[in-house]
Amino acid sequence: MGIMPTISSPREGVIVVVDANRNKGNMEALEWALKYVVRPRDAIVVLGVLYDLAGKNNNSCFPLNMGITISGIWERLEFSLSGHGGEVRPRQLGQEIQRKRDQYQICIQPFYRQCRRNQVKLEVKLAAGYCPAKITVDEAQNNTNTRWIVLDSHLKKHKDYIYEHVGCSLAIMKSKDLATLMCLKVPPPPPPPPRNSNSSYNDETPQTPSWQPLSWRIGFPRPFDLREVEDITNGFSDESLIGELDHVRIYLGILQETPVVLKSFPENDERYWSMLMILSRIRHRNIMNLVGYCCNGESRFILTDYPCFGSVEANLLVDESARKLSWKARWHIALEIGGSLRYLHEECDDGPIAHLSLSSSHIVFSHSFSPMLCNFVTAKWVKDDQSLAEWPYLEEDVRDYGMFLVELITGKSARLFSNEEDGHPQSLVEWAVPLLKEESSIRQVVDPRLTNMTDDCWAVHHMAQAALLCLNNSSKSTITQVIHLQLLISLNQPNTHKSKLDIHLIFIQTLGQVLAVLRGHQLAIFKC
Repeated sequence: MGIMPTISSPREGVIVVVDANRNKGNMEALEWALKYVVRPRDAIVVLGVLYDLAGKNNNSCFPLNMGITISGIWERLEFSLSGHGGEVRPRQLGQEIQRKRDQYQICIQPFYRQCRRNQVKLEVKLAAGYCPAKITVDEAQNNTNTRWIVLDSHLKKHKDYIYEHVGCSLAIMKSKDLATLMCLKVPPPPPPPPRNSNSSYNDETPQTPSWQPLSWRIGFPRPFDLREVEDITNGFSDESLIGELDHVRIYLGILQETPVVLKSFPENDERYWSMLMILSRIRHRNIMNLVGYCCNGESRFILTDYPCFGSVEANLLVDESARKLSWKARWHIALEIGGSLRYLHEECDDGPIAHLSLSSSHIVFSHSFSPMLCNFVTAKWVKDDQSLAEWPYLEEDVRDYGMFLVELITGKSARLFSNEEDGHPQSLVEWAVPLLKEESSIRQVVDPRLTNMTDDCWAVHHMAQAALLCLNNSSKSTITQVIHLQLLISLNQPNTHKSKLDIHLIFIQTLGQVLAVLRGHQLAIFKC
């Protein structure tokens, strides 16, 4: 008997299974899940398993299920004496359950606030007297939308049984920020249906939410030899070549019946090594991750996942697909890409990474229609030992993110925008920003193809506020002045490490405030 299902909505689910027998509440698995696999509007169940509470005496009333919320508003207890002899000792059991309940409420509280910001539903359940493997499988089967199960490192011995009995991917924690992935085995796709001129991306959306790109499967990313690359691209045929940009040839190939993108660099192109070094260090659900690489003689290739539904720019340029990107959908896209940018700036272990080409043309939709940041050809890794002149690159990313928000609001491409004011050409930002500053004129710039401004006006308002914060000229000057001030200080001090740290904190506060405004936090908006 499993715990009663609690996720009745169409939200996709992530189950985090932790060993509740550990003396101290350890939420590394939950932290990892929120960082790498949980998406906005997902539902998380933290399943704490007390599988050895009875001890050797076996005098208990197991098995027992208890569900708790953070506020402690509701509980569900189920008792069964089946298979457990001996007398029931409710006082001892109650004390232990209460202790665990209090412990979990304290441990979960910070994550609850984070989930609420991202509209993620978080629930906590305690199960006593059950086999961890079987109760996990039951929980996954109760929720048919489960996409991932994240397993505490203390429960890794159950991974094979769980993996064989569930239809989702499995992650087994190894350390604080490292997990072994056992991704869903993807069956060969059925033959594609005949297409007609009226088909759209919604016709091709996969019915299974657990589809996984190659970069997340077992054994990837990995090195490839030249023969493998030739097989993937059908001998570098003209049909496989889909474009060339700045001397980088781009191919579309098939690997394990899954489409992949290959970028071919000239032999002495330093961008290859820079891009490979960056992509090999990052992993995020909203970044076009590395599948593999090939360095053989004069050949230089980087393989990444294939964006099945094109770029945001391409979807905005077609009226039919643009109408399907509602205001709420565009707000979610903005939030997820903002999260990936913040990951690059603040959460990479080896130092911040500046993308330097963020725009609607470099944000693509994956097979599951999640937005993915791509094109790291111009990205820069801001190492700790680099000069202070490198740090303004992070500011450039923030400004580009503001421009992307304007693209989402207006439904226009900044790259292709054309307008004149008094005979002078205007950029998209120059045209839109003055109108976004006035509440009465916002309707002049919003995408006219979306008519539902009444219910979703909050999404437009939050995106506009965040865009203005990114593009505010006075704010930019302030940051630049501080950087110059820190540079002057560093010239008079032999140790510049503190100065660099101060600059990094400035960028953290700026991007963090932008995302807070995008989510609609009143305090952040007030401070703007």
